[in-house]
Amino acid sequence: MNAEVLAFVLYFVLMLAVGLYFFFATKRNNSEKEYFLGGRAMGPWVTAMSAQASDMSAWLLMGLPGSILAFGLGQAWIGIGLVIGTALNWILVAKRLRKFSKASGDSITLPQYLSNRFASKNHTLSILCAIVFLVSFTIYVASSFVAGATVFTTLFPALKEETAMLIFAAIILVYTFLGGFKAVCWTDFFQGMLMLIALLAMPIVILAAGGLDTAALDTVYVNLKDGTEYTFVTNVFHASWQDVVSGLAWGLGYFGMPHILVRFMSIKKPSMVKKSALVAIIWVVISLFAAILIAYLGRMVLAEELLPGGMQKTVFIALARKYFPAFLAGLLLSAIIAASMSTADSQLLVASSSFTSDLYKPLIRKQASEKELLWVGRMVVLAVAIVAYFIAGSKGSGAQAIMNMVENAWGLFGAAFGPVVILSLFWKRFTYRGAVAGVTAGAVVDILWLLCLSGSTGIYEILPGFLAGLICSVAASLADKAPSDEVLAIYDRATDDSIDD
Repeated sequence: MNAEVLAFVLYFVLMLAVGLYFFFATKRNNSEKEYFLGGRAMGPWVTAMSAQASDMSAWLLMGLPGSILAFGLGQAWIGIGLVIGTALNWILVAKRLRKFSKASGDSITLPQYLSNRFASKNHTLSILCAIVFLVSFTIYVASSFVAGATVFTTLFPALKEETAMLIFAAIILVYTFLGGFKAVCWTDFFQGMLMLIALLAMPIVILAAGGLDTAALDTVYVNLKDGTEYTFVTNVFHASWQDVVSGLAWGLGYFGMPHILVRFMSIKKPSMVKKSALVAIIWVVISLFAAILIAYLGRMVLAEELLPGGMQKTVFIALARKYFPAFLAGLLLSAIIAASMSTADSQLLVASSSFTSDLYKPLIRKQASEKELLWVGRMVVLAVAIVAYFIAGSKGSGAQAIMNMVENAWGLFGAAFGPVVILSLFWKRFTYRGAVAGVTAGAVVDILWLLCLSGSTGIYEILPGFLAGLICSVAASLADKAPSDEVLAIYDRATDDSIDD
């Protein structure tokens, strides 16, 4: 076993050990709330790092750098949009959502919160949410499987891609299946630290080594396989208006990302959010800037080697092997796996919790025991992973395949839930019917725009979807009767600054 593989294996042993530890450590308190929300006991550092690690999938180390390396700094507007969205989400949403979810019947999932926020026994919203969750999360998890398989086949060339995906999925399933939310959060904490170290180390070492060829920035490369021309946009301000608008629109997605929002709900006290927000915003600024810089430097070092074969997605892998000793290169490659795992595990768990708490318990088995709910949740984790595996196996290769899957899932989440979450936290007149209308309109417009207008307009579907969800939410609420005294009391209790629980 060479040093590169040894580092890789040691990393996986650590992640599995975390899952096993929390399986045995929480066995005495193995409740639904404990498994899906960690008992609302997460500290500020773990909350921040877990939220950002689950946010930034392998897209951060493969999809985004690969896209920038191929097409230029116009793609960096996605990073700018994400930084703005991250900051606004932590500043505007995090603390209020923690308080609102507690005041709304101690809700442990986003659909449960949205129903309880309006004191409604109607299950329409829960069903809509569960459908969007299962579709979007399955696509999102598939993108992580594609990235994970790429790293495995790079380290173990004899492995078939399907086999690599199976191994990667099995490891994620073990610690998510056994340890639940705490295992996911703590593994995400370590994985977030590893991702940050890797992203910072790479450009520092490349710049120290020198030998950069700036002429490669202006060279037009052609993919020998499909004839695609890669013309590099050398200045972020030379991007097309579609790149700018669509890039900034990515930031809207944060307001509707269940796997990130659930971190806000899990923090121990609302007063801890301020520290978490500072850590999270600093992390995302440094990480995205480093990823953009890695792609920029990679264009000067490896463009001629990677672009003719359409292998831009492997720029981080190729740079790690070129500039670092084998053991350290193995750790850097583990950062890609960390990014993939930290997103996939969170999404599997949130999809599972939504089905179990919002569909199975209220509609299928109202008398289900805590133990039954836990095992149903675990079975859903397994089912989503299996479907994601087949989706991942059917998609094309390359950074664009990862980008497309993430982009589609991100857009659907942001359009369907973003406007509804914001209005539920800041508008007292918002109603249940308004929420149903917002989720429906946002999802439908997002999908129709993707299928019919995205290619011709160049506008990312999340923008029209988000606007449609917002308009329909407001219109339906104003057309509806005013909220009841019970709903108004929930709003007043959640906005009481004297309560820190």
